[in-house]
Amino acid sequence: MISDEIRDAIIYLDAGCTESFEYVGAFSLFLELGAHSICSLEKMSPLDKVVDWNSTSGPAKKIVVITSRLLSDAHRYILRCLSAFQTLRSCAIFTCISETGHSAYPESPLGPDAYHEYESLLVQDYEELARKFLMNSSHTGESIVKESKSAEDEGWSQLTTSEEGPFNFSSVASAQNSYEDSVIDRTEDVRKKLKVSVHHFPLVLCPFSPRFFVLPSEGSVAEAYLSAEHDNSISFGLPSISTGTTADAEDVPPGATLTAQFLYHLAAKMDLKLEIFSLGDVSKTVGKLLTDMSSLYDVGRRKRSAGLLLIDRTLDLLTPCCHGDSLVDQMFSSLPHRERMASLSQAKSSQSQVKLGPAYLQRSPLTVQIPLNNFLREDTSSSYNFQLVESVEAFLRGWNSRDPTSQMDELVNFSTKPSGEMSTQDFQSDLLCGSFVSTENFHGTPYLEAILERRSKDGAVLIKKWLQESLRRENVSLNAKIRPGYASKSDLQTMIKALAKSQSLLAKNKGIIQLAAAALSALDESHSAKWDAFSSAEKILNVNAGDTSQSLAAQISDLINKSALVSSQGNNKMDAQRGLLTLQDALLLTVVGYILAGENFPSSGTVGPFSWQEEHFMKEAIVDAIIENPTVAKLKFLKGLTQDLEANFNRKSEEKKEDLSNTESIDFDDDDWGSWGDEDSGKDKRKEQVYDDMQLKLELRDRVDNLFKFFHKLSSLKKNVSFREWSQALSKFNDDPYSNKGLLYKVLSRVLDKHEVPGLEYHSSTVGRLFKSGFGRFGLGQAKPSLADHDVILVFVVGGINGVEVREAQEALSESNRPEVELILGGTTFLTPKDMFELLLGDYCCV
Repeated sequence: MISDEIRDAIIYLDAGCTESFEYVGAFSLFLELGAHSICSLEKMSPLDKVVDWNSTSGPAKKIVVITSRLLSDAHRYILRCLSAFQTLRSCAIFTCISETGHSAYPESPLGPDAYHEYESLLVQDYEELARKFLMNSSHTGESIVKESKSAEDEGWSQLTTSEEGPFNFSSVASAQNSYEDSVIDRTEDVRKKLKVSVHHFPLVLCPFSPRFFVLPSEGSVAEAYLSAEHDNSISFGLPSISTGTTADAEDVPPGATLTAQFLYHLAAKMDLKLEIFSLGDVSKTVGKLLTDMSSLYDVGRRKRSAGLLLIDRTLDLLTPCCHGDSLVDQMFSSLPHRERMASLSQAKSSQSQVKLGPAYLQRSPLTVQIPLNNFLREDTSSSYNFQLVESVEAFLRGWNSRDPTSQMDELVNFSTKPSGEMSTQDFQSDLLCGSFVSTENFHGTPYLEAILERRSKDGAVLIKKWLQESLRRENVSLNAKIRPGYASKSDLQTMIKALAKSQSLLAKNKGIIQLAAAALSALDESHSAKWDAFSSAEKILNVNAGDTSQSLAAQISDLINKSALVSSQGNNKMDAQRGLLTLQDALLLTVVGYILAGENFPSSGTVGPFSWQEEHFMKEAIVDAIIENPTVAKLKFLKGLTQDLEANFNRKSEEKKEDLSNTESIDFDDDDWGSWGDEDSGKDKRKEQVYDDMQLKLELRDRVDNLFKFFHKLSSLKKNVSFREWSQALSKFNDDPYSNKGLLYKVLSRVLDKHEVPGLEYHSSTVGRLFKSGFGRFGLGQAKPSLADHDVILVFVVGGINGVEVREAQEALSESNRPEVELILGGTTFLTPKDMFELLLGDYCCV
């Protein structure tokens, strides 16, 4: 059905669908199906109707909107699209949120019949919009309706006249009596000629490989909060701390509801019958919702049986916080990301808050921008005659000429601008920024899949091998000698430039060129030095955690003190290149330290894992670090205090300068003796300043005390019953290298070895409950199934997953001697340590 709608239509994708289809490689498929063009929903322009890749059918008379958001969130942009096209006959809207998901979401105004409700509401709003514009054009006598400055009309396209349109905004009635009749007739004409339809379009996801996917960062499922604000919450973007109890129907977070809806439709499209298992409170809630959605009608259908394992991210916060051995994690941490689209959902979250938490979370976009221009810029010292950069620059000049406010002489000259001067805006306008794509021509999927399953050094060596194979296949010779073994930065750079010396070679080998350029960015000293410094500090904390609480606390205090010293003396860019850590970095390491302390010293302190004296030293170190460097720690727990801290810091800096100038020029005059008696006034000022400083420091200590209460929450993650069972069941991992593995590896290892997993809950289906409660009396009960009995195992981490866990899961599968098992991994989002910092200490933490 969607193929019929796409033919001869202009496709509008929101930011979440753009991410998804980029990883799927669906853009070329849309054009093959006959689409006129593919455009951005948030950045809609009247010039979109000019672009036409299939010009055989004339002007586009229909548009197709595909959105990963709730219809209420996309409504503003859909209306804008409708207002820009006067030859429009139909508008088909495809959303990945089902009608049940719309009705269950607290922010959605739509009910159980959401799609039909929205169809009528959209037509009504469009009629009202047309009526308002017609009245405005009549009263002003203009044929063009200017853009409104109100909040709901922000960014509306200008409406121009057209003889072919279903209604004509430019005609103005000659008499006032006939004007209202004309408006009514034309709005009725809109209702008759504009056909609106809304459909469900599931499976909007971002597949990094055929066996690993995450959800779009700007889709409603990933943006919905997973935890309400209560005692067991640590972040709105992460599940709450597991206590062994499931949430009531009214307290189910929207993220759990939408996740259950997504997984239900994923299983339906894959024709799978799921046996559901869960670990964690929110995962149990998702599993219960999934079980309730199953019906008796699913029993008669022949479906392939599969096991679904749901795991709360909160059960293992240590793995995503640490800088593990994964080249993909390093790539996503080092590469610049596309800026988020300015959407209505973000405006809602900034203006109003839900009773229990924020309306929406702002996840980091998954679209990375690989700086290909650094390697494809023309090299004057070489014989390469490569003019692609100049061609792109000429194209951008012509494209930007549509904007009368832009000056031609201010456009970026990509061919002559040094790479070090490229800014974020340059990356956005530069068409030579690559990305991870999965089309057949670029072979992005097998490359990225192989890298996910390897460690950093092995992955770099594999990329070097692929580059060498591509060079041999294209008969390209290198002037430099490539050393065997380790993939150095110079080797990769030389091979990339050789493989991209012409446009034809670039087009044929773009997949490996982009991946190699991303690896080169991750291996660059400005990024790798800091990553290695983090990794070393985390290893030291891990070693100290196996010793005593005093040594671990001393190590955390030492990291905080060193970061304060670095921030007060150094430059941020130079610090990153030297691998020096800032105060924010030290706070993330403090989180790691407290999680380790909770695992190793659960009963050391009365409240937390450390004694009062040990915590006192850490608190004072953080207080002193913030006072000395107030600008480096703009965190949530300091909101409302940052300006006072900066003012205090600036005043102290000025006093130091004055004291230095006074000591350098001490000259007593006779007139100075006259002011000798004014000492009391100077003392009073100093007393006021001391009082202000003390007040500020007391307030700061209160904030830091609240921060450490949050750290106590993190250290108590593994004090409940299920984790005590885990510590006993996983004792075999304590004396070998596997003890450093993440929770996902340990769970899968036990599952595939058919050992019992403590705390794992099985959600029986409707028929299973019927057999258990009714027919079980007659000996017809069913045995409890095992997750290991299935040849297809789907693992979904509620809250997010990272590259290290994907590699460790594949290692657990390869070590199990069960090659027939098909393992599929998924998560709410792709997590980096920076993302974890934002979730635990940023705007969405529950400090």
